[in-house]
Amino acid sequence: MYFKVSMRTNPETGIYCGYYRLVESYRNHQDRVCHRTILNAGYLDNITADQLNQIQKILTAKVNHPGKPLFEFETQDPVVSQHVEIFYNRIISEKRIDVVSVDTPKRSVKGKDMHLIDINSIKNKDVREIGAEWLSYQALEQLQIAKFLGQRGWGQDETNLAMTHVISRVVCPASELGTARWIRENSAVCEITGYDNAKINKDKLYEISLKLFAEHDALEQHLSKRTNELFDFEDKILLYDLTNTYFEGRKEKSVFAKFGKSKEKRNDAKLIVLALVVNREGFIKYSTIFEGDIADCKTLSKIIDKLRSITSSYAKKALVVIDAGIATEENLKMIKSQGFDYLCVTRSSLKNYTVDAGDILVTVTDNTKKKIGLCKVKTGRNTDYYLKVESQAKAVKERSMNQQFRERFEAGMQRIANALSKKGGIKREDKVYERIGRLKQKYPSIHRHFDIEVILKQESDNQNHIENERINNVDKKRTVVGLKWRIREGVDINARSGVYFLRTSLDSCTEREVWNFYNTIREIEATFRILKADLDLRPIYHHRDESSMAHLHLGLLAYWVVNTVRYQLKNNGTRIGWKEITRIMNTQKAVTTTAQNVHDQIIVIRRCSEPNQNVKNIYDALKFKY
Repeated sequence: MYFKVSMRTNPETGIYCGYYRLVESYRNHQDRVCHRTILNAGYLDNITADQLNQIQKILTAKVNHPGKPLFEFETQDPVVSQHVEIFYNRIISEKRIDVVSVDTPKRSVKGKDMHLIDINSIKNKDVREIGAEWLSYQALEQLQIAKFLGQRGWGQDETNLAMTHVISRVVCPASELGTARWIRENSAVCEITGYDNAKINKDKLYEISLKLFAEHDALEQHLSKRTNELFDFEDKILLYDLTNTYFEGRKEKSVFAKFGKSKEKRNDAKLIVLALVVNREGFIKYSTIFEGDIADCKTLSKIIDKLRSITSSYAKKALVVIDAGIATEENLKMIKSQGFDYLCVTRSSLKNYTVDAGDILVTVTDNTKKKIGLCKVKTGRNTDYYLKVESQAKAVKERSMNQQFRERFEAGMQRIANALSKKGGIKREDKVYERIGRLKQKYPSIHRHFDIEVILKQESDNQNHIENERINNVDKKRTVVGLKWRIREGVDINARSGVYFLRTSLDSCTEREVWNFYNTIREIEATFRILKADLDLRPIYHHRDESSMAHLHLGLLAYWVVNTVRYQLKNNGTRIGWKEITRIMNTQKAVTTTAQNVHDQIIVIRRCSEPNQNVKNIYDALKFKY
């Protein structure tokens, strides 16, 4: 410490003289020399320069060595002693220094960086989510995507941006504009991947999505091979199915966007079809995109040849599980000709089948403990293995649906009949048939059980007509005066409720084995649910086809990360959805803490919050680093 003087007029004496301040020098966090005023000493006209030097030396010694006896700092000059006592007491009373006891650990304790700080100066800022991002990053490290991109000639900056974008889609799926805003304002993902947060914008995210899509085939084969090695898969069962997603916008120049049958009931929007082949653990083996109006049964021929070439040597005799919409006779023959076996639900219910006398009904239970009966049957069609499945839960559900459809169908018929007696109602024969046809199209599973009688206005050459018989000549001028309908005699609407048949080319499996094989198809259904619900694959807002493809591909890459985590957690007995995983993980934040020490230096600390027990459980189950 030393005295610093500035010249000013003493208000008490009116004399222009020196005003003294006791000052301390220190270096800030940028290693610059700064000065801090310890005490305003005032006008010291009666003190010499030598006395000032003694005062500042003794004060410095007393402050730096507070535990030493006072007599070591004594002096023979009473003026010096008096001012030292006054100034030191003022420093202590005004709390201009931290008074440290003799037993307080020194700052130089080995392995510790200790500071005395003003607790009132502590501030927390720049709080960002980091838990789910860190979890996803470690899953990407398992999949070795960064290593793969490096081998394909990608630069480090591009790789870091690609990793950032994939993690963002995994944790907070949004548009490129929304993702850029989320990265800049909410997430610590750039601190993990090493990409400069300030460079993030929607255009860079668009560009990196397109570049990732250019690596689609090679990247998909890498991930398929990598997960087989990582988890020791053999791909003995392959599941094939497809789904569609819709576009917002007209998509007038699109090659792929077509009107079709939407699974989301968005018949007003154009569609695009995503076809996936996954293994029984839910990992994608092959993916492709079709036009939105393609029929399900016509897609398999374009997949099976590719599937043959990309599957590993020990998967050449894999079992392909498909649903009824794809299982045409032509497709089943094609699967067999390529060396695969197949398992599917029959497209139509078997009517003529027999049960061997020695075969017994095998009973299993579903997830809700409801009983399911399994029985092997034979049919004269071919030599395939057919399994009759009788499900109690499915029977209850189908009976309820049949009752609902029947009530709605009959209510529709009643509206048509009521219009015949109203003024201005539809009575012309061709228009009545048109209304009946639309109603039958709406309820195809129910109308076939009904006989419908259309009663025409009596004329000399007109007779009543039965609607379900062939009408060769419908006269637009004839008038309908009555309408009757009834369930056909001997027909039980619920006769086959809860009953369906599985068909497979396997010939040496038990009923339980066939049932367990078929239930793996739930995995591809779960895949589609995650893609659509958790990873925001629908709807698509992009105008250009290549941007739409890149959007879908980014969603598939995100799914690889999700399923890598999900599979490992499931193997460890933890079954929770992805949204719940991200909610739990994002309780862990990255926080910047600032504080001011005794030298007026600003101390800045960037740390993660401690993971809570639920977060630790997930880390531990995955064997990931905290």
